[in-house]
Formats: sequence, structure tokens, C-alpha cells
Amino acid sequence: MLKKIAAAAMALWCVTAGPAFAHVGLGHVGGFAHGFVHPLSGLDHIIAMVAVGLYAAHLGGRNLWLVPSAFVATMIFGGILGYSGVPLPLVERGIGLSVVVMSLAVAVGVNLPTVAAMALVSLFALFHGHAHGGEGSALSSFLPYAAGFVIATASLHFAGIGLGLGLDKFGTSASLALKRAVGVAGALAGVAILAGVV
Repeated sequence: MLKKIAAAAMALWCVTAGPAFAHVGLGHVGGFAHGFVHPLSGLDHIIAMVAVGLYAAHLGGRNLWLVPSAFVATMIFGGILGYSGVPLPLVERGIGLSVVVMSLAVAVGVNLPTVAAMALVSLFALFHGHAHGGEGSALSSFLPYAAGFVIATASLHFAGIGLGLGLDKFGTSASLALKRAVGVAGALAGVAILAGVV
């Protein structure tokens, strides 16, 4: 039992440790550090990224790496679009919706086939990537900034996977209840974000 509690505590620590950097006044956007901080600077990005990891953990098997990889790959494409100034409508709405949908997928325990799960996260990744890329559009060199937000995003995915696997150590019924609670909390936060309350 002590090992189960320690595993869950470690998973929760991974989720909460990163965002402390989120609101440090960094001034001009540029470089790896700024790219790394950008995904951590908004509750919407943090919840959605962790939810993608949690959902990948729920699906299990090869989804543990395929689903987050699909997100990151599409996010890079969206980042290039944003950096290049290619418009994408409803970016903020898409990001807010990603928080709600991915959190609900965790709460309900939706079992999508791998390809469908990859397509779902890829749709939302386009919006997240565009926001990151647009934030760095004034940079002369996009690559260090992009490397930063890619690594931060992957780290949040890993935190979500760690949380999901950690919660599984409590047993099926307790894990299901805890994941539902986390998913519902995330979905409510997403609704508040879409409503402009947060």
C-alpha cells in the first residue's frame, strides 16, 4: 500500500512541479527557455497536455507513445503555421474546447481506436501549436523556441501518463473514481476558460 501511495504522490508531484515557472516575468519572447515556459504559462495548456497523457495511459499499450507523439507532431506543424503568420480561425476556442473534450474523455473513459484517438488529439494540437508559433512569430530563429515548447509539452504528457499509471496502482475501482474526478475537474475548468471566467 505504501508503494501505491508513493507512486501516486510522485505522479501528482510531476503534474504540479512544472507550473511554478508559468508567470515569471520574462519580457521579450525568445530562445529555448521562453519556448519551454510558454506551454506552462496558461492553465488551458497545462490541463489539456496532462489530459492527453492521462488519456493515453487510459488507452494503454502502444497508445502510451502513439497518442502523445501524434499530438507533438501536429503541434509542430501548427507552430510552423503560427510562426509563418498563416491564420487559423478560432484558435483560443479550439484550445478551450481541447481542455473540455480531453478531460471528458478521461472522465468517461472513452475507448477510441488508436487511429481515432490520434486524430482527435491531432486536431487540438493544431490549435495549441498555432498559439505557440504565433507567440514566437517575432523571433529571427524559431528552432530554439520550438524545441522549448515541444519539450515542455512532452513533459506535461509524461506527467499525465505518470499520473494515470500512478492512479492505477490503487486498484481498478479507486483508480476509475480518481480519474473520473480529475477528468470532471478538468472539464469544469475548460468550461470556465471558454466562458472567460478563468
